[in-house]
Amino acid sequence: MNKFHQEFHTLDYVIRESENILLWSHSRPDSDTVGSVFALKEYIESLKKNVDIACEDSLPEYLKNFYEKNGFKFPAHLDLKKYKLIIACDSVERGFGKFKNSFDANQVIALIDHHPDIRIKGDINIIDPAYSSACEIIYDFLIFKKNEISKKMATNMLMGILGDTGIFQHSSTTSKIMEIASELMKKGASLTKIVANNFSTKNICTLKLWGLAFEKAKINPKNGMIASVLTEKDIAECQASADDIAQVATILNTVPGTKFALILSEREDGIVKGSLRSEEYKGTDVSKLAGKFGGGGHRLASGFEIKGKIIETKEGWEII
Repeated sequence: MNKFHQEFHTLDYVIRESENILLWSHSRPDSDTVGSVFALKEYIESLKKNVDIACEDSLPEYLKNFYEKNGFKFPAHLDLKKYKLIIACDSVERGFGKFKNSFDANQVIALIDHHPDIRIKGDINIIDPAYSSACEIIYDFLIFKKNEISKKMATNMLMGILGDTGIFQHSSTTSKIMEIASELMKKGASLTKIVANNFSTKNICTLKLWGLAFEKAKINPKNGMIASVLTEKDIAECQASADDIAQVATILNTVPGTKFALILSEREDGIVKGSLRSEEYKGTDVSKLAGKFGGGGHRLASGFEIKGKIIETKEGWEII
Protein backbone atom coordinates (compact mmCIF):
# COMPACT_ATOMS: atom_id res chain seq x y z
CA MET A 1 0.00 0.00 0.00
CA ASN A 2 1.25 3.49 -0.86
CA LYS A 3 2.52 5.40 2.17
CA PHE A 4 0.30 8.37 1.28
CA HIS A 5 -2.84 6.32 0.56
CA GLN A 6 -5.10 8.57 2.64
CA GLU A 7 -3.41 11.84 1.71
CA PHE A 8 -3.62 11.05 -2.02
CA HIS A 9 -7.32 10.23 -1.71
CA THR A 10 -7.95 13.45 0.23
CA LEU A 11 -5.98 15.59 -2.22
CA ASP A 12 -7.81 14.15 -5.21
CA TYR A 13 -11.18 14.66 -3.51
CA VAL A 14 -10.44 18.33 -2.76
CA ILE A 15 -9.16 18.89 -6.31
CA ARG A 16 -12.40 17.51 -7.73
CA GLU A 17 -14.48 19.64 -5.33
CA SER A 18 -12.63 22.90 -6.12
CA GLU A 19 -13.32 25.14 -9.09
CA ASN A 20 -10.38 27.50 -8.54
CA ILE A 21 -7.01 26.03 -7.59
CA LEU A 22 -3.69 27.77 -6.98
CA LEU A 23 -0.38 25.99 -7.44
CA TRP A 24 2.64 27.52 -5.70
CA SER A 25 6.24 27.33 -6.88
CA HIS A 26 9.06 28.26 -4.52
CA SER A 27 11.11 31.42 -4.94
CA ARG A 28 14.12 31.25 -7.27
CA PRO A 29 12.41 28.30 -8.98
CA ASP A 30 14.31 25.26 -10.26
CA SER A 31 13.33 22.38 -12.53
CA ASP A 32 11.70 20.32 -9.76
CA THR A 33 9.30 22.96 -8.46
CA VAL A 34 8.53 24.05 -12.03
CA GLY A 35 8.08 20.50 -13.32
CA SER A 36 5.82 19.52 -10.43
CA VAL A 37 3.44 22.50 -10.69
CA PHE A 38 3.12 22.21 -14.46
CA ALA A 39 2.55 18.45 -14.30
CA LEU A 40 -0.21 19.08 -11.75
CA LYS A 41 -1.59 21.90 -13.88
CA GLU A 42 -2.01 19.52 -16.83
CA TYR A 43 -3.80 17.00 -14.62
CA ILE A 44 -6.09 19.53 -12.93
CA GLU A 45 -7.00 21.26 -16.20
CA SER A 46 -7.98 17.87 -17.63
CA LEU A 47 -10.69 17.89 -14.92
CA LYS A 48 -11.97 21.23 -16.30
CA LYS A 49 -10.81 23.24 -13.29
CA ASN A 50 -9.37 26.76 -13.23
CA VAL A 51 -5.67 26.75 -12.34
CA ASP A 52 -3.12 29.50 -11.68
CA ILE A 53 0.55 29.17 -10.73
CA ALA A 54 2.02 31.64 -8.24
CA CYS A 55 5.69 32.42 -7.70
CA GLU A 56 7.56 35.41 -6.35
CA ASP A 57 10.13 35.13 -9.14
CA SER A 58 10.06 34.65 -12.89
CA LEU A 59 10.92 31.44 -14.70
CA PRO A 60 14.68 30.88 -14.90
CA GLU A 61 16.18 31.40 -18.35
CA TYR A 62 17.22 27.78 -18.79
CA LEU A 63 13.60 26.62 -18.52
CA LYS A 64 12.01 29.15 -20.85
CA ASN A 65 12.53 26.89 -23.87
CA PHE A 66 9.78 24.70 -22.45
CA TYR A 67 7.58 27.28 -20.72
CA GLU A 68 7.85 30.54 -22.67
CA LYS A 69 4.05 30.73 -23.10
CA ASN A 70 3.26 29.76 -19.52
CA GLY A 71 4.69 32.37 -17.19
CA PHE A 72 4.09 32.49 -13.47
CA LYS A 73 1.80 34.98 -11.81
CA PHE A 74 3.14 37.10 -8.97
CA PRO A 75 1.21 36.55 -5.70
CA ALA A 76 0.67 40.29 -5.30
CA HIS A 77 -1.27 40.31 -8.59
CA LEU A 78 -3.69 37.57 -7.50
CA ASP A 79 -6.83 37.54 -5.40
CA LEU A 80 -5.61 34.84 -3.01
CA LYS A 81 -9.03 34.52 -1.36
CA LYS A 82 -10.73 33.09 -4.47
CA TYR A 83 -8.95 29.74 -4.41
CA LYS A 84 -10.48 26.87 -2.47
CA LEU A 85 -7.31 24.77 -2.74
CA ILE A 86 -3.67 25.88 -2.65
CA ILE A 87 -0.97 23.31 -3.45
CA ALA A 88 2.65 24.29 -2.71
CA CYS A 89 5.25 22.08 -4.39
CA ASP A 90 8.90 21.60 -3.36
CA SER A 91 10.92 23.66 -0.84
CA VAL A 92 7.64 24.99 0.53
CA GLU A 93 9.40 27.17 3.09
CA ARG A 94 11.04 29.20 0.33
CA GLY A 95 8.47 31.89 -0.31
CA PHE A 96 5.21 30.15 0.53
CA GLY A 97 5.74 30.32 4.29
CA LYS A 98 5.33 34.08 4.47
CA PHE A 99 2.05 33.95 2.50
CA LYS A 100 0.52 31.02 4.37
CA ASN A 101 -1.26 33.26 6.88
CA SER A 102 -2.95 35.14 4.01
CA PHE A 103 -5.35 32.24 3.54
CA ASP A 104 -8.57 31.67 5.48
CA ALA A 105 -9.59 28.62 7.49
CA ASN A 106 -12.05 27.56 4.75
CA GLN A 107 -9.23 27.35 2.19
CA VAL A 108 -7.38 24.03 1.97
CA ILE A 109 -3.58 24.05 1.89
CA ALA A 110 -1.67 21.03 0.60
CA LEU A 111 2.11 20.72 0.87
CA ILE A 112 4.10 18.41 -1.42
CA ASP A 113 7.80 18.25 -0.57
CA HIS A 114 10.80 15.95 -0.29
CA HIS A 115 12.92 18.11 1.98
CA PRO A 116 13.39 17.14 5.65
CA ASP A 117 12.62 19.31 8.67
CA ILE A 118 9.75 21.24 7.08
CA ARG A 119 8.47 23.50 9.85
CA ILE A 120 5.25 24.77 8.30
CA LYS A 121 2.19 22.54 8.07
CA GLY A 122 -0.80 22.40 5.78
CA ASP A 123 -4.17 20.67 5.92
CA ILE A 124 -2.75 17.94 3.67
CA ASN A 125 0.94 17.13 4.18
CA ILE A 126 2.63 14.90 1.62
CA ILE A 127 6.24 15.23 2.72
CA ASP A 128 8.91 12.53 2.64
CA PRO A 129 12.70 13.04 2.31
CA ALA A 130 13.03 9.49 0.98
CA TYR A 131 11.77 10.80 -2.35
CA SER A 132 14.28 12.18 -4.85
CA SER A 133 12.05 15.07 -5.85
CA ALA A 134 8.60 16.58 -5.67
CA CYS A 135 8.07 15.31 -9.21
CA GLU A 136 8.54 11.73 -8.02
CA ILE A 137 5.73 12.31 -5.50
CA ILE A 138 3.50 13.76 -8.24
CA TYR A 139 4.20 10.66 -10.34
CA ASP A 140 3.17 8.38 -7.47
CA PHE A 141 0.01 10.44 -7.00
CA LEU A 142 -0.98 10.13 -10.66
CA ILE A 143 -0.23 6.40 -10.69
CA PHE A 144 -2.17 5.91 -7.45
CA LYS A 145 -5.21 7.58 -9.04
CA LYS A 146 -4.71 5.50 -12.22
CA ASN A 147 -4.64 8.72 -14.20
CA GLU A 148 -3.43 8.66 -17.78
CA ILE A 149 -0.08 10.46 -18.04
CA SER A 150 0.14 12.70 -21.09
CA LYS A 151 3.32 13.59 -22.95
CA LYS A 152 3.34 17.05 -21.30
CA MET A 153 2.92 15.60 -17.82
CA ALA A 154 5.71 13.09 -18.50
CA THR A 155 8.05 15.82 -19.78
CA ASN A 156 7.40 18.01 -16.74
CA MET A 157 8.00 15.21 -14.25
CA LEU A 158 11.13 13.92 -15.99
CA MET A 159 12.53 17.46 -16.04
CA GLY A 160 12.15 17.76 -12.27
CA ILE A 161 13.57 14.32 -11.61
CA LEU A 162 16.59 15.02 -13.81
CA GLY A 163 17.23 18.30 -12.03
CA ASP A 164 17.09 16.94 -8.49
CA THR A 165 19.05 13.77 -9.23
CA GLY A 166 21.79 15.68 -11.08
CA ILE A 167 20.87 13.79 -14.26
CA PHE A 168 21.00 10.49 -12.35
CA GLN A 169 24.36 11.27 -10.72
CA HIS A 170 23.25 11.97 -7.12
CA SER A 171 22.73 9.33 -4.47
CA SER A 172 18.97 10.00 -4.69
CA THR A 173 19.03 8.01 -7.93
CA THR A 174 17.39 4.70 -7.06
CA SER A 175 16.26 1.74 -9.13
CA LYS A 176 12.72 3.09 -8.72
CA ILE A 177 13.78 6.42 -10.22
CA MET A 178 15.25 4.66 -13.26
CA GLU A 179 12.02 2.72 -13.68
CA ILE A 180 9.98 5.93 -13.45
CA ALA A 181 12.23 7.65 -15.99
CA SER A 182 11.75 4.71 -18.34
CA GLU A 183 7.96 4.91 -17.98
CA LEU A 184 7.96 8.68 -18.57
CA MET A 185 10.02 8.22 -21.73
CA LYS A 186 7.50 5.64 -22.91
CA LYS A 187 4.86 8.34 -22.44
CA GLY A 188 6.76 10.64 -24.79
CA ALA A 189 9.19 12.58 -22.59
CA SER A 190 12.47 13.11 -24.44
CA LEU A 191 15.45 12.60 -22.15
CA THR A 192 17.93 13.87 -24.74
CA LYS A 193 15.89 17.01 -25.51
CA ILE A 194 15.47 17.91 -21.85
CA VAL A 195 19.17 17.41 -21.08
CA ALA A 196 20.31 19.25 -24.23
CA ASN A 197 18.03 22.25 -23.72
CA ASN A 198 18.09 22.61 -19.94
CA PHE A 199 21.21 21.03 -18.48
CA SER A 200 23.92 20.71 -21.15
CA THR A 201 23.77 23.89 -23.21
CA LYS A 202 25.71 26.66 -21.47
CA ASN A 203 26.20 30.13 -22.86
CA ILE A 204 29.46 32.07 -22.55
CA CYS A 205 28.12 34.00 -19.52
CA THR A 206 27.57 30.78 -17.60
CA LEU A 207 31.02 29.48 -18.46
CA LYS A 208 32.65 32.76 -17.38
CA LEU A 209 30.86 32.61 -14.04
CA TRP A 210 31.91 29.00 -13.53
CA GLY A 211 35.48 29.98 -14.37
CA LEU A 212 35.46 32.62 -11.65
CA ALA A 213 34.12 30.13 -9.12
CA PHE A 214 36.73 27.53 -10.02
CA GLU A 215 39.53 30.10 -9.89
CA LYS A 216 38.54 31.10 -6.35
CA ALA A 217 38.07 27.53 -5.11
CA LYS A 218 40.11 26.54 -2.06
CA ILE A 219 40.51 23.24 -0.22
CA ASN A 220 40.64 23.02 3.56
CA PRO A 221 42.84 19.96 4.26
CA LYS A 222 41.62 19.76 7.88
CA ASN A 223 38.01 18.95 7.06
CA GLY A 224 38.17 18.09 3.36
CA MET A 225 35.99 21.00 2.31
CA ILE A 226 36.35 22.60 -1.10
CA ALA A 227 34.74 26.03 -1.15
CA SER A 228 34.30 28.99 -3.43
CA VAL A 229 32.35 32.24 -3.55
CA LEU A 230 30.47 34.29 -6.11
CA THR A 231 29.61 37.91 -5.39
CA GLU A 232 26.88 40.03 -6.93
CA LYS A 233 29.69 41.84 -8.76
CA ASP A 234 30.88 38.54 -10.27
CA ILE A 235 27.38 37.74 -11.50
CA ALA A 236 26.89 41.26 -12.88
CA GLU A 237 30.25 41.34 -14.68
CA CYS A 238 29.54 37.99 -16.32
CA GLN A 239 26.01 39.13 -17.23
CA ALA A 240 24.87 35.88 -15.66
CA SER A 241 21.97 35.09 -13.39
CA ALA A 242 21.77 33.30 -10.08
CA ASP A 243 20.44 30.26 -11.95
CA ASP A 244 23.93 29.71 -13.41
CA ILE A 245 25.27 28.96 -9.92
CA ALA A 246 23.20 25.82 -9.43
CA GLN A 247 25.72 23.28 -10.70
CA VAL A 248 28.91 24.82 -9.28
CA ALA A 249 28.75 22.98 -5.94
CA THR A 250 28.05 19.70 -7.72
CA ILE A 251 31.07 20.14 -10.00
CA LEU A 252 33.36 21.18 -7.12
CA ASN A 253 32.24 18.07 -5.27
CA THR A 254 33.93 15.90 -7.93
CA VAL A 255 37.43 17.09 -6.98
CA PRO A 256 39.43 14.08 -5.66
CA GLY A 257 40.36 14.05 -1.99
CA THR A 258 37.51 16.29 -0.84
CA LYS A 259 34.73 15.42 1.64
CA PHE A 260 32.17 18.02 0.61
CA ALA A 261 31.74 21.20 -1.43
CA LEU A 262 30.41 24.63 -0.44
CA ILE A 263 29.55 27.49 -2.74
CA LEU A 264 28.62 30.84 -1.19
CA SER A 265 26.78 33.25 -3.46
CA GLU A 266 25.45 36.73 -2.89
CA ARG A 267 21.82 37.18 -3.83
CA GLU A 268 19.42 40.12 -3.81
CA ASP A 269 18.31 41.88 -0.63
CA GLY A 270 21.59 41.24 1.21
CA ILE A 271 21.23 37.45 1.27
CA VAL A 272 24.14 35.02 1.07
CA LYS A 273 23.13 31.53 0.01
CA GLY A 274 25.24 28.51 0.87
CA SER A 275 24.91 25.35 -1.25
CA LEU A 276 26.47 22.16 0.12
CA ARG A 277 27.07 18.88 -1.72
CA SER A 278 28.67 15.55 -0.87
CA GLU A 279 28.48 11.89 -1.95
CA GLU A 280 27.56 8.71 -0.10
CA TYR A 281 31.06 7.25 -0.24
CA LYS A 282 32.54 10.41 1.35
CA GLY A 283 30.70 9.82 4.63
CA THR A 284 29.77 13.47 5.24
CA ASP A 285 26.32 14.66 6.32
CA VAL A 286 26.14 18.22 4.99
CA SER A 287 22.64 18.76 6.43
CA LYS A 288 24.23 19.03 9.90
CA LEU A 289 26.42 21.89 8.71
CA ALA A 290 23.49 23.60 6.99
CA GLY A 291 21.48 23.25 10.20
CA LYS A 292 24.04 25.28 12.14
CA PHE A 293 23.15 28.24 9.91
CA GLY A 294 19.40 27.76 10.11
CA GLY A 295 19.17 25.78 6.89
CA GLY A 296 18.60 22.17 6.10
CA GLY A 297 18.13 19.60 3.38
CA HIS A 298 19.37 16.11 2.69
CA ARG A 299 22.51 14.44 4.00
CA LEU A 300 24.22 14.90 0.64
CA ALA A 301 22.58 18.08 -0.66
CA SER A 302 21.67 20.93 1.67
CA GLY A 303 21.64 24.69 1.83
CA PHE A 304 21.14 27.76 3.97
CA GLU A 305 20.51 31.47 3.63
CA ILE A 306 21.78 34.19 5.92
CA LYS A 307 21.87 37.96 5.86
CA GLY A 308 25.23 39.50 5.07
CA LYS A 309 27.90 40.23 2.53
CA ILE A 310 30.98 38.25 1.48
CA ILE A 311 34.39 39.84 2.05
CA GLU A 312 37.86 38.42 1.49
CA THR A 313 40.41 38.53 4.31
CA LYS A 314 43.94 37.18 4.71
CA GLU A 315 42.49 34.08 6.36
CA GLY A 316 39.86 33.55 3.66
CA TRP A 317 36.27 34.63 3.09
CA GLU A 318 33.97 35.95 5.75
CA ILE A 319 30.30 36.89 5.84
CA ILE A 320 29.65 40.16 7.65
